Amino acid sequence: MGQKINPLAFRLGTTQSHHSFWFAKPKSFSAGLQEDKKIRDCIKNFVEKDMGIVSGSAGIARIEIKKRIDLIEVLIHIGFPNLLMEGRTRRIEELRTDVQKKLNSVNCGLNIAITKVEKPYGQPNILAEYIALQLKNRVPFRKAMKKAIELTEQTDIKGIRVQIAGRLGGKEKARVVWIREGRVPLQTIRAKIDYCSYRVQTIQGALGIKIWMFVDEK
Repeated sequence: MGQKINPLAFRLGTTQSHHSFWFAKPKSFSAGLQEDKKIRDCIKNFVEKDMGIVSGSAGIARIEIKKRIDLIEVLIHIGFPNLLMEGRTRRIEELRTDVQKKLNSVNCGLNIAITKVEKPYGQPNILAEYIALQLKNRVPFRKAMKKAIELTEQTDIKGIRVQIAGRLGGKEKARVVWIREGRVPLQTIRAKIDYCSYRVQTIQGALGIKIWMFVDEK
């Protein structure tokens, strides 16, 4: 029987690092995780509303959270920052106020910063959002997968694997289809692998998208 493990967790401490940096006592650890989820969900919803698009296309590569005793620092890695450029300082302040309302935190400060990702389609989360949008628009899944791989040709990645599972093409029986370009050495710890798992709701049902990207090797 095959034993599966998350490629990011498998490489923590070597080629990958945590997206959340904080410490908590065992009794308050679950509350800290829920707080992180509230922050990330609030930011994604705000960006989607700011862009005026459908759910699930925020263009956010990742959100890093650092917590201190009296301060929470949030760094947003976004592929298309021009979406918040108009009145950027004012929009970030509105975002900070919105997040603070969700957290109900009065005594704790909150700082939010935005940084641009140089090559957006070299990030698995952004690429998965692109595939999800194509599937919602009823584009054939094989065509969407091939187009996504073509978009990564402009980046510096050495290999990519895209997998879609579910009722593909409206068939009654669910199946798994994947396509690979280049090398994706999942068993090599020194190989830096970016990974994401994404769920998209279509008219045929829910589909699962998984993307592995081989970025570099130490």
